[in-house]
Amino acid sequence: MRTDNRKHARYSSRLRCWCEAENITLYARIANLSEGGLFLQTHTPLDTGRRTLLRLSSGEVREVMAEATVVWSRPQRHDKGPPGMGLKFEALDSSAQALLRRIISEEQRGAVFGS
Repeated sequence: MRTDNRKHARYSSRLRCWCEAENITLYARIANLSEGGLFLQTHTPLDTGRRTLLRLSSGEVREVMAEATVVWSRPQRHDKGPPGMGLKFEALDSSAQALLRRIISEEQRGAVFGS
């Protein structure tokens, strides 16, 4: 039985973002997004524990830069969902948090996961 430890609701997303870690840069689709983190859909997920820098924006909202940590990853397996990685935001300042909330607000037009 899996326990869901999320503190924030997840929303489906149609955005893409840049994810940078040491010698790796990915530009990938965000499958879902919350105030606590996101699921980045990629066939080349990074290792759990890896620190990254994310850059994302939406519509009129300027770019948000956020440090994040890979908290889990999933290789490609057709029966387990799309490949990718779960990223947790680390210490967002108040302006980045406000911009993220505006992006999420735009994305809320989609369905809430788990409801």
